[in-house]
Amino acid sequence: MSTYTPAAEALAAVLAPKARPRRPSAWSASMTFGWRAMLKIKHVPEQLFDVTAFPLMMTLMFTYLFGGALAGSPTEYLQYLLPGIMVTSVVMITMYTGIEVNKDIEKGVFDRFRTLPIWRPSTMVGYLLGDLLRYTLAATIILLVGLVLGFRPQGGLAGAVIAIALLLVFSFAFSWLWTMVGLLMRSEKSVMGVSMLVLFPLTFLSNVYVDPATMPGWLQVFVTANPVSHLVTSVRSLLAGSPDLGEITWVLVASVAFVVVFGTLTMRLYNRR
Repeated sequence: MSTYTPAAEALAAVLAPKARPRRPSAWSASMTFGWRAMLKIKHVPEQLFDVTAFPLMMTLMFTYLFGGALAGSPTEYLQYLLPGIMVTSVVMITMYTGIEVNKDIEKGVFDRFRTLPIWRPSTMVGYLLGDLLRYTLAATIILLVGLVLGFRPQGGLAGAVIAIALLLVFSFAFSWLWTMVGLLMRSEKSVMGVSMLVLFPLTFLSNVYVDPATMPGWLQVFVTANPVSHLVTSVRSLLAGSPDLGEITWVLVASVAFVVVFGTLTMRLYNRR
């Protein structure tokens, strides 16, 4: 029985075509990796627990646990608390960016990404773009729950949309810190441990739950300098319909600084691995 042997010209036409595929643009590559991150959520929907149940639990727990003691009633306290809880919930889940980066490193997927002829930062930007869906869901769920409980944003729909947009900008920038941590740490648990060590002081030692004026002077110094406090003040002002341009500018400048500093460090670590 004879076997078919393709001609050398036919093989060359298939294996070495004259027209090489065009290299994907930075935007196209980043969006592809962002879509990959969202597909992972689709196949493992349990990942959405932290952006659905956790924000709901935080809002209900703090509103009814401290509302009567701190503001006289849960509804009154909710007007002060909800913007802070929105910020806290979203900022807390930014650490999952670093965890996902570390998981891909452990599985060996990261090494395959580095061999691709694509814009180098696109893998990292893709993680962050995918996580923007988590942040948006968390912020939206908290706002909707707050409306049901009695929260009334004086800034209306426009104020709420801009407040969430500002929160997303800051969270995107802040997530670069966790991509760096994900590259540095050797395990997923190490990433989570370092993240909690940083996030707990930032979120709890802030103006989220009480007015800093009621705190000791030495603590007020930290709370005033805390970037989370500036973000909370900005979100509160937008939801209240009286934007604090100074605080909003501070948040935007800090966001740029996070990207420049931690984005640069992340890419240096990425290129050296």
